[in-house]
Amino acid sequence: MTRETEEKLAGSLTAETTELLPFLPYLLQDFWELGSNPEVMAELIKKHVSVSESTRILDLACGKGAVAIKVAQKLRANVKGVDLMPAFIEYAAQKAKEYGVSDLCEFTVGDIKETVKKAKDYDCVIFGAVGKVLGTPAETLDQLKTVIKTGGYILMDECYLPDAGTQEEVRYRYCEYLTEKQWVDLFQAAGLDLVETVFSDDSGSDSGTAAITARANELIEKHPDKQAMFEGYIRSQQNEYDDIDNSLVAVTWILRKR
Repeated sequence: MTRETEEKLAGSLTAETTELLPFLPYLLQDFWELGSNPEVMAELIKKHVSVSESTRILDLACGKGAVAIKVAQKLRANVKGVDLMPAFIEYAAQKAKEYGVSDLCEFTVGDIKETVKKAKDYDCVIFGAVGKVLGTPAETLDQLKTVIKTGGYILMDECYLPDAGTQEEVRYRYCEYLTEKQWVDLFQAAGLDLVETVFSDDSGSDSGTAAITARANELIEKHPDKQAMFEGYIRSQQNEYDDIDNSLVAVTWILRKR
């Protein structure tokens, strides 16, 4: 894993430093869903994608596999999940067995920047709450587009600035957020049609922050020399939740490749 990839991975998981990466499985052990809502993703695919036994779906930065497993369970589609965190992939494989979809799910440890260079002819690609791992928004769309067939679909989670909002109002500084119009213009330029938008309900933010705070405090007891790093992670998580509640619009988009 390159230093650049580590930094982008850390940022996508609201970590301010790559030094935190080894501790993320512990900090996030209370969560199966990491960012994306599996029910929303599965429903959008069911609604817009013609699913059959031959349907192939790729979940990039799949985390612990919650979306991939829910899609496979509900739609009986073949889903491949790729993530850089071995602990996440191991957990996803265990959950696939638990849910009886091991025959439909393949989970692989890998760098999604390399995956998109090789993956072709998928019916649908999922890019859920991954941030700028693949580059700028325009670069990300261009790379996701190469993975799918003509007429294929991209599902992605994102946040955008409301019309009256400004970047200065955003507390979490990892991303430069676009407006909705800027995103729509990028879709058009990339040859993608916006099929549907689902607005996020982030009602679990308080419990999520509490769980992460508890795990961070446990790590502070074990590693007091790293207290500032763990406290910084708590702040970053709270800032991100506050931004979604107050400064940003969180959405899931499904896009169709022309």
